[in-house]
Amino acid sequence: MRIDKFLTASGKCSRKDATRLSKKGAVTVNGRVVKDLSIHIDPLSDTVTLNGEAVIYEQYTYIMMNKPEGYVSSTDDAGPTVIDLLSDELKRKNLFPCGRLDKYTTGLIILTNNGKLAHRLLSPKHHAKKVYSFSLLSPLSEVDRLKLEEGVDIGDGEKGKYITLPCTITMTGEKDGEITLVEGKYHQIKRMAESVGNKIVRLERISFAGIPLDASLARGEYRPLTSDERALITCGCEDL
Repeated sequence: MRIDKFLTASGKCSRKDATRLSKKGAVTVNGRVVKDLSIHIDPLSDTVTLNGEAVIYEQYTYIMMNKPEGYVSSTDDAGPTVIDLLSDELKRKNLFPCGRLDKYTTGLIILTNNGKLAHRLLSPKHHAKKVYSFSLLSPLSEVDRLKLEEGVDIGDGEKGKYITLPCTITMTGEKDGEITLVEGKYHQIKRMAESVGNKIVRLERISFAGIPLDASLARGEYRPLTSDERALITCGCEDL
């Protein structure tokens, strides 16, 4: 890998800044100052420093965020996006949300720069479980709960009828509960509630692909996934 690409992939600086800093002797490889950033290195065995600080190579980055209300799960939409909440270093890693939460839904979202993994997790064939905590406008009857669990028609735009896959709903109160899904249609949970004459007034994702939301993260805060959490989402995929 070229040194300039290595430095930008690490998120430490932009390619332009890497060139500028190298001219000042701020870049070393295995203890030797390097000013030609087109030189190739082995990111796993060579030691690179920038301004005296070791640069650790990480092929992919995985971040857990507690998404706040009012932010869009995108990289380029108008208005504030979840990317705006990241540090400059992480922004340079070209992270993107693994799946979407709408602007007013809060909770767990995973950001990564591993497109292959994101595609796998979101594929209908993979059936990654998603758990949401919700509040409804009106009490949910047992009859309606069973209907939702079995599958309801939420339509699908021009395609017309769409019956949701079976899900699990556990009520914690007349209007509050948790729902576990293995699919993620546009505004699916809100449309499911509307199909039985109800309305979602609060929605928070609390688990994704077996990873629970870290309760210590305040809204808008984030952290890297732990090794155990990374193992959960990359299980069975040695190249991820």
